[in-house]
Parts: sequence; structure tokens; C-alpha cells
Amino acid sequence: MPTPRPLTIQVVTVCFAPGDDADTFAASEKVHDLLHTNSTPARRYHVRHRRLIGWLTRFFSYYLLDAARRFGAITMAAGGRKGRLDLHRTAARAAHHAALRWRAWNAHINAATRPARPWEDYLAQHHADPATVTLNEARRRFEQQPRVLAMLAHSFDPYELSVYQAGEATYAGLYWRIALIGDALITTDGRLLIAASDSFGDRFRFLNEACGYLRGLRSNARLCAVAIP
Repeated sequence: MPTPRPLTIQVVTVCFAPGDDADTFAASEKVHDLLHTNSTPARRYHVRHRRLIGWLTRFFSYYLLDAARRFGAITMAAGGRKGRLDLHRTAARAAHHAALRWRAWNAHINAATRPARPWEDYLAQHHADPATVTLNEARRRFEQQPRVLAMLAHSFDPYELSVYQAGEATYAGLYWRIALIGDALITTDGRLLIAASDSFGDRFRFLNEACGYLRGLRSNARLCAVAIP
């Protein structure tokens, strides 16, 4: 059963300036220095195969990190040169799957139940008066709502209720940003970008900033996604 999640970091995108030593070991070192934890490469990015020349380069892993192959051709990688990574396809695929989840929620939950108050409202009650509204009591009040019960019954994450109720575009928009960035981003100059809290508003603000930073990197900059156990 889903449980309320504190702000956690599971995937970090590490950025390297052109000319920097950029490999999975260097990415893990940056993560360890800033977050004091170990990490392993996470294959999250589709690899770009250009027309014509792509029929040849699809079999070579140069400028890529921890590449995965299918039938000999490279399909996914944990990172590499920005110009070799298909960020558009990575985001589009995540948005597509998120939209399918939202449409299933819309058909089975939204059409059959009334809108419910999101978890953030009950968490605020707990923070305002923790002696009266314990965390367990806040969770009980939240989960007794018919819409939340229906989401639990259909294996939807009820703690994403506020994003589901915000509409398909918002829900898909969250997940394509997460596909590109993860939960934190380390800039080329060693700054750590992260959401100020676990609220979806703060997460969107962080993801918008991180996506803007990623967009501004040159094509010969390097990226590496790592997962934290």
C-alpha cells in the first residue's frame, strides 16, 4: 500500500562541462561529495540515431555511458554527450505512459467518484496540531475518502491525487520532467538543484529550473543519471 513519502532522492542527473572528465565514476564522486551517499548508473536516456549515418553509429558506444544494446544496436544509456542522447524521445515516452495512466484514472476513478481533498491538506492539519492530529490520524482521514479508497483499490497512488485532479497535461508534464531530471540535478559548477519540499508545487518549480538549465547546456556537454539505493 502506498505510504506518505518524505522528500527523497532516488535519481540524480549529473552535468559535466565540455572537456571535463565525465564518466560514471566521476558522477558517483560528485553525488557522494554533495549527498554523502553511494550511487550506481541508471539507464534512463534513449540514444539518438541520426538519419543515414545513424545506421552505422547505432552500433558504437562512443560518447555514451553505460550503454545498453538490443540486437547489437545501442538503445539506452545512463548518459553521455548531450548531442547523442535523445532527450526529446525520452521525455515523449514518459509523457505517453503518464497520459495512459491518467486516462485510466479518469475512466475508473474520476468518472465514478467525487473530488477529494489531497494528502497535502491533511498533512498540514498534522503539522498545525500534531498532538491532536497525529500522522496516522491524518492518513486515516485522508484514506477514508471514497475517491482515495477507489484509487487504492485500483492500484493508483493516492498521494499523487492533487496531480491527477489537476488534469492530464499536468500529470504528463510532471513525468516527462522527471524522466529527464530525476529528483535532483548537479550543475557543471557543482551546485545541487533540488525541490524545497515534497510538495508538487515545489517539485514543479525545481523541475522547471532544472529543465531550463539542461536546455541551456551545449550539445557537447555530458550528462550522467545515477540511482541512489
